[in-house]
Amino acid sequence: MSRTVFKVVALACMAALPVHAADTANAKDDQGWVSLFDGKSLAGWHSFNQKGTGKAWSVDDGAIRLERGHKAADADVADLVSDKEYENFDLKLEWKMTACADAGIMFNVNESPKYHYTWETGPEMQIADLVCTKPDSYTLYERSGDLFDMISSRVENVLEHGNWNQIEIIVDHGHVQFFQNGYKTVDTTMWTPEWNALVSKTKFAKMPGYGLFHKGRISLQGGEDKGVEPIHIWFRNIRIKELG
Repeated sequence: MSRTVFKVVALACMAALPVHAADTANAKDDQGWVSLFDGKSLAGWHSFNQKGTGKAWSVDDGAIRLERGHKAADADVADLVSDKEYENFDLKLEWKMTACADAGIMFNVNESPKYHYTWETGPEMQIADLVCTKPDSYTLYERSGDLFDMISSRVENVLEHGNWNQIEIIVDHGHVQFFQNGYKTVDTTMWTPEWNALVSKTKFAKMPGYGLFHKGRISLQGGEDKGVEPIHIWFRNIRIKELG
């Protein structure tokens, strides 16, 4: 399928997706889904290794918004992490961004003073503008939907900046699956010889805590300085279901 046709199909699918009204954070529905964002505040989240949230994070029209420039203070744009830790789960959310930006969703993040960044411990689902994020949109293992620096998706179906994308991350006893706009982009298993071999070929081989933890925080990345200023990234409809 050509990229043009693929994008048209993806746009049609996204247009059909319902925009859920923001639920009360941490309220569980009858299928076990819990909202991690109430649509009005940053309750349930804090900046990594901080007590509160950095100045760059706010709530805008029912979405969590990051607004930053290229020279933002690290404390202001530090990645958001969930107050609660999760082990086996199904996470769904929607995101959009301005031109040429990029970010990521990390999981199994260990929050400790010994770590300065979320990605020192938490594997990342990359999210990035399709058209012009450099070098990520042009680099295998760094495109939207990839397991950053580890596994490259066989499909490229991220929507251009300004459009909402839907992603899903399932982590079930080490079995990790990523979905982007309805298509599976990654399917792998952590803590196996094959996983260890993948890690050994990346920059994470020098980070002894990377991918080590079986439980941790969910993180929304804010630390990247790529994109056309002012850089904006939005997240909404953030829901999680804990698995047995």
